[in-house]
Amino acid sequence: MRLVVVGCAGSFPRADSAASAYLVQAEDAAGRTWTVLMDLGNGALGPLQALTDPTALDAVAISHLHADHMADLVVLNVLRRYRPQGPCPPVDLWGPEGTCDRLAAYAGKDPATDPTEQFVVHTWQEGVPVVVGPLTLEPVRVEHPIPAFGLRVSGPGDDDPSRTVTLAYTGDTDACEGLDRLAADADLLLAEAAYVEGRDDHLRGVHLTGRRAGEAATRGAARRLVLTHLPVWNDPQVALAEARQVYAGPVELAVPGAVHVL
Repeated sequence: MRLVVVGCAGSFPRADSAASAYLVQAEDAAGRTWTVLMDLGNGALGPLQALTDPTALDAVAISHLHADHMADLVVLNVLRRYRPQGPCPPVDLWGPEGTCDRLAAYAGKDPATDPTEQFVVHTWQEGVPVVVGPLTLEPVRVEHPIPAFGLRVSGPGDDDPSRTVTLAYTGDTDACEGLDRLAADADLLLAEAAYVEGRDDHLRGVHLTGRRAGEAATRGAARRLVLTHLPVWNDPQVALAEARQVYAGPVELAVPGAVHVL
């Protein structure tokens, strides 16, 4: 199983990165590669096209309905619907309650850009896994101002397909019980770290800091930590240093185009 970073900017695109978007890929026993797109925030459709074929996705998984995690679904719909070869078959899209209405609102209820033409929308049910080829996605509700889910994605190890590995993606969250469930025994914890210790202490229930992400990785005995969703006004090295103060395992910053092999 592999994690590919498409975009990792927090709140809106940076000059060097689109907003949140990630690919999870794995091969099945027959050698077919399965691809799940996790989130597709502002500006992410551009780099997505350099990393995979957007017309050949096997599923789309949306953590929550803020624009920096799902706005480019509207233009992904346009790409898939109006390609010269004809429309793509609809792809399954999983998201929180209200996903279909939010997509329609972003599209302006214009029949020419109606996203339901290209997406079969399903609602996450906590505790109910979703199976996509060799990958299993488990939604875990987390703490954010709107309904939000992190995802535990399990699949075959890249070097040994008989071994099951787990990627945990926080989406956007503050420290909470759901975050600890996500991080528990994860081979890789992909954690947002949009806030800074000291500066943002009065803002709770929204985002993690590098320190809180590191504490979650430590409590859960996660084997690797990748920090993401850093807004343009943050110094990424501060988030990295915060995490390293409380987490002894390997920790790094998400970088567009990076491939993390599990």
